[in-house]
Amino acid sequence: MNSGGVSLWPELLESLGQTLQMVVVTLLVGGFAGLLLGLALYTTRQGNLFANRPVNAVLNVLVNIVRPIPFIIFITGILPLTIAVTGASYGTNAVIFPMTIMATFGTSRIVEQNLVALDPGVVEAARAMGAGPLRIIATVVVPEALGPLILGYTFLFVAIVDMSAMAGAVAGGGLGDFAIVYGYQRFNYVATWTAVAVIVVVVQIAQLVGNLLARRVLRR
Repeated sequence: MNSGGVSLWPELLESLGQTLQMVVVTLLVGGFAGLLLGLALYTTRQGNLFANRPVNAVLNVLVNIVRPIPFIIFITGILPLTIAVTGASYGTNAVIFPMTIMATFGTSRIVEQNLVALDPGVVEAARAMGAGPLRIIATVVVPEALGPLILGYTFLFVAIVDMSAMAGAVAGGGLGDFAIVYGYQRFNYVATWTAVAVIVVVVQIAQLVGNLLARRVLRR
C-alpha cells in the first residue's frame, strides 16, 4: 500500500494507534460515567431504591435530547466547549471529549435497559434481608445484570469505533482520518479499504472477547 511511490504503512499504524487511544479512553471514561447515569435512571424510577419522579424525569429528558443527535453534528455543535476544555479544536485529544460525552449518554440507556429487565423479586429479597440501597446495587443489581451488561458494553465498543471513524471528517485523527486523507482525497481505494479492513478486524476481536466473557459470566 503506497501513495505516489511512498509506503503508507507507518501512517496506517499511527492512525490505528490513535483510533485505539480514542476508543479505550472513551470506553473507560464514558463507560463508567454512563454506568453511573444508567444506575441513576434505574434507581430513581417509581418504586425503586431511590425513587424520585422529578429527578428521573429530568435525567430522561437530558438523555433523550443528547442521545439521538448524529455524532458528526454533535462534534461541531459543542466545538466551543471542546476548545474551552481541551484547548484544541482538532486532533485526537480534542475529539475524545465529545466522544466521551456521547458515549456517556448512550451507555446510560444500555445500562438502564439491562437493569430494568432484572427480576424485581431479587431486589425485594435483598431489601427484606435488611440490605441498604447502595449494598443492593453493588452486590445484587450489578452482579445479576453483569452478563447482559458485558454484551451491552461490547455493542458500545463497536459504536465508539464508529464514532472514532466519523471523527476523521473533522481532522480528529485515527483510521477515519487516514481513509479520508490518504484514500478518498487521493482516489486511493486500496488505502480506503485497508482502513476498513483494519476497523473490521478490531471490531471482530472485540465482539469475540465480549461474547466469550458474557458466556462465562452467564454460566455461573
